Amino acid sequence: MTDRTPENPDLSEDPVELDGADIADIEDESESEGDRAQVRPVVMTPMTPLPQAGGLNRALQPGFLDEFWPVRTPAAPRRALLVTVLAAVFAASVIGLDRPGIGWFIGGVGMSSALIALANGAKGRLRLPWLLAALALMAVGAVRAADWLFVLCVLTACVTASLAVAGGKSVRALAFGAAAVSVAALRAVPWAGAGLRALGRAGESTPRILRSVFIALVLLVVFGTLLGSADEAFAGLLDGLTPDLDADGLAEWVYLFGLVALATLGAAFLLANPPRIDAMPQVSTRRRVKLVEWTLPVATLVVLFGAFVAVQLTVLFGGSEYVLNTANLTYANYARSGFWQLLAVTLLTLVVLGVAARVAPTDTASQRLWLRVLLGALAGLSLVIVISALFRMWTYQETYGFTVLRLLVGFCEIWLGLVYVLVLVAGVRPRADWVPRAVLATAIALLIGLAALNPDRFIAERNLARYAETGKIDEYYLSRLSADAVPALVKLPEPMRSCALAGHVADLSVHRDRPLDWNLGRAQARAALAGIAPVVCDSGRYR
Repeated sequence: MTDRTPENPDLSEDPVELDGADIADIEDESESEGDRAQVRPVVMTPMTPLPQAGGLNRALQPGFLDEFWPVRTPAAPRRALLVTVLAAVFAASVIGLDRPGIGWFIGGVGMSSALIALANGAKGRLRLPWLLAALALMAVGAVRAADWLFVLCVLTACVTASLAVAGGKSVRALAFGAAAVSVAALRAVPWAGAGLRALGRAGESTPRILRSVFIALVLLVVFGTLLGSADEAFAGLLDGLTPDLDADGLAEWVYLFGLVALATLGAAFLLANPPRIDAMPQVSTRRRVKLVEWTLPVATLVVLFGAFVAVQLTVLFGGSEYVLNTANLTYANYARSGFWQLLAVTLLTLVVLGVAARVAPTDTASQRLWLRVLLGALAGLSLVIVISALFRMWTYQETYGFTVLRLLVGFCEIWLGLVYVLVLVAGVRPRADWVPRAVLATAIALLIGLAALNPDRFIAERNLARYAETGKIDEYYLSRLSADAVPALVKLPEPMRSCALAGHVADLSVHRDRPLDWNLGRAQARAALAGIAPVVCDSGRYR
């Protein structure tokens, strides 16, 4: 009987079930050669496999996770478990969830030290540039008091720390690397359980380590209590460094311990079992089109953008008189009316550039030349549109005042401009695999630059400058800024100054910073408030 088994069987095929008659036929085939010739062979036709959707079926097949992310060490080593516990205890003891403070940076240093210790001798490696970026973002908690800024920095630091462990070059790999520690934490729980069971069978080494830790804690409590009772300043330092043991403080400590332990355990699992990112399936296969199919729509956009840019250059050089005579609008209304549309254009153009670069043929030199010329022209014109949008936003803020949202949108436009510059540079160089990492790196660098700018104080100072010129100011909005703005707000005239600072005076006097809660922005605010008269505000001023 001819073997009809395919050379590359599809794992998506369902098994073929045989009824009793089919089984009898197969049994008859085991008889003599003469009888076998009379038996009609059973032809089993496999079910038609599902169409391959760019490797997606492969990702859904059983066992693919082990192929892409194999577990090389079945049980967590003792060092990984010990480092995880120490990092979690340290971070939970120094980080305060209620406000930004230097404790966040100290906790970040402890976590980074744990990652370095875990990477020593592991199969995976640690990417120091991403780790340093995470530390720089965590340091924002020590210098800036704005909660919104610090939340952005902490979330971005979690992404960069994950990339430091997982790495990645392509967009697909960077997307996986950004969430790799979170995914690894789930896989690391049974891995840690196997490690703990192995420790239980290892003999007396584990009890000895636990005994040493217990003795160290006892000595710390006894001698710390004696030294604290001998000196009040040292007692105050110990009290600031010791976490609160009330119900809320204990719940916060347990929450931070569990969160940091899971994150550290996930990083340890990643370093011990690094994934093969190159083996991940493509979401879709690349389909090339003919030259005219992509050049026609892209060339149309280039012509359209060229006409728009010509008008924008006329506006930029013509000034407010040209706008007033042509658009019949005030200059501020002209800036406000078109900014969001231009922002949408710049975002959509990135999509067009990505799709065109993916489907355009690059087999011949002429095809590559067409790709570089048209996409380069489109990117260059889009860069001018970004500059126009930035100019509109700046004019709008100068007229109506600076706010956090407007400043953030302006920084996003600056980042989009940098992205288009990277696209132009990528069109010149033969290889562009560095672009995804560069795009992410510029976003992180701009966020650090925004923190260095001290946005809340910058906003307050720009609004004060506008008030000196126009006599217009939104004192209620300024009163809602963080303590970073206080050194600028003390320059307001009365009674606006008292009302803008009343909330900060109450908050800074009630919530005293412990040593681990110290923050430069709040320290500067307290120093600025110490040099002014007592703040008294009419409670009905904003009604």
